[in-house]
Amino acid sequence: VQLQASGGGLVQAGGSLRLSCAASGLTLEYYAIAWFRQAPGKEREGVSCITAGGEKHYSDSVKGRFTISRDNAKNTVYLQMSSLKPEDTAVYYCASRRGSLSPSVMFRSVSYYDWGQGTQVTVSS
Repeated sequence: VQLQASGGGLVQAGGSLRLSCAASGLTLEYYAIAWFRQAPGKEREGVSCITAGGEKHYSDSVKGRFTISRDNAKNTVYLQMSSLKPEDTAVYYCASRRGSLSPSVMFRSVSYYDWGQGTQVTVSS
């Protein structure tokens, strides 16, 4: 399994970015894919997950602003980020796990087996 995250960049507060997580070696319909982020000096934080069944989950910090989606034909998961805030600044990672995943653990790093390399998102005020 390989995951490649891309789409990060520098954006002003209130702006938008779309991150992509291109997956190889797996079939998305059988995997949960999550987005995590890690700001300097902070722990890695789960922000969104799409389950194998297509259910979408968000952390409270991004609910209503971020949208996760997937394109099975392209084997790619997207994270559309809108109304960005300076506190969204972080390195964003995508991660995968085969099979079902309880909402109680889907935002825990240890729940995932494979990780992409990360893409930097910087939001200026």
